[in-house]
Amino acid sequence: MTVLLLPFGGYGLARAGAVSEGTPLVLGLLSGIVGFVLLPALCEEKAPFRRSSSCLTAHTLTGERSVDLNRITTVRLLTTFSYGRPYRTLVVRDACGVRLGIATERSRRKLRRAIEKADANAARGVPGPRVSRAARVELGLDPGRGLAVHTVLCFLLLAVSVSLYVIVVLRLGGQ
Repeated sequence: MTVLLLPFGGYGLARAGAVSEGTPLVLGLLSGIVGFVLLPALCEEKAPFRRSSSCLTAHTLTGERSVDLNRITTVRLLTTFSYGRPYRTLVVRDACGVRLGIATERSRRKLRRAIEKADANAARGVPGPRVSRAARVELGLDPGRGLAVHTVLCFLLLAVSVSLYVIVVLRLGGQ
């Protein structure tokens, strides 16, 4: 988030006279490109490292992360767009607060089995993880059209947020 907030710091420095007036504009455009490309990929697995029956460990851009599949708290679907198609990553958080973006098919199957096991335990009164509807559809746990609605909403949210960010940066750069 610091990357996306850089133009506002540049605006404050420009108002104080420490840097030129165009600094927020340059920082904003560079930060927007880097931020919207880099932020979703920070916790996504690049190559599966180790798998065990209860743990999934993978390399990410921020280092090695390990998620305990027996202690999952949330699973949600992160949808980004690249080369004209949606790109989906399942973001898993465990009880220790570790987040890992699941992108490979092998890891998705392992996550699906862990959620099915948690759902079976939930039927016996054990609290299970919160799994979004779109994540359930992506994993094949729930039939439905929830993925189309999710994709459209993600596209609209991305388009609106990028447009507003660019408008604010251009306004700050023009003052």
